[in-house]
Amino acid sequence: MSPRVQSAPRGARTVSVLSVAMLALTMTGCSAAEDAEDAVSTVPVLTAEITDEHPFDSSSFTQGLEVMPEGDLLVSTGLNGESRIYRAPVDDATSPTVSDDLDERYFGEGATVHGDRVWQLTWKSGVAFARDADTLEVTDEASYDGEGWGLCSDGDRLVMSDGSPTLTFRDPTTFAPTDSVEVTLDGEPVDEINELECTGTGDERTVWANVWHSDRILRIDPATGDVTGVVDLDLPAGDRDGADVLNGIAENRADGAPDNSFLVTGKLWDTLYEVQFSEE
Repeated sequence: MSPRVQSAPRGARTVSVLSVAMLALTMTGCSAAEDAEDAVSTVPVLTAEITDEHPFDSSSFTQGLEVMPEGDLLVSTGLNGESRIYRAPVDDATSPTVSDDLDERYFGEGATVHGDRVWQLTWKSGVAFARDADTLEVTDEASYDGEGWGLCSDGDRLVMSDGSPTLTFRDPTTFAPTDSVEVTLDGEPVDEINELECTGTGDERTVWANVWHSDRILRIDPATGDVTGVVDLDLPAGDRDGADVLNGIAENRADGAPDNSFLVTGKLWDTLYEVQFSEE
């Protein structure tokens, strides 16, 4: 979404249970300290261990990040006149193997691969581009109402965010909406849901989501919209001059990758991190 620079303070690597409660209150505009102290969240707090680092293209205003079935990174970037989508090796995303620029009228947003097709969102244009997964050439397009922010595929359907607490499920062929769910933390809606990653299958499906203006990633049950875990990331690349917010989460699908291993980066970051999430 918007190219405004980071305005949220850098967070701690982990958050306390009280911090999770305060996140729920902050998202709904409640600022009374006594309410925060009384609201003890039952949502698990996750920690993140950095297990590896890789070079990343610091000119990429990262809006979408995913690992393709063949192992390449899929990266979608934003800003009018600078938006593009590209494939690159995980160990050096500064060297794309395939790349395609968007027309300068489009502000690129999230993207995901579904079968032999890649879908890429635009921010305010209401246009989603369907692309060949190998060449990234545009093969079709679809329209949608509202803004486009994040996108992932759970294998059967697409999951889309639009900056609100709502996740919209879409047909992967037509891009038509089929259902929706509201994301809530301790029963309160969470605004500014951003980049998405879908993991798991069947009843074990999970959506992971960046929250704009923060270093937080949420673990969400897509069946109910309930947040089932919260992690705060304070990563060094985010403190580099010129870097913007944390944005970009992809399941690490490399052979031998540990459970709950992800790749994360941010807008205009120079580093891609491998991190492993665990519950305290």
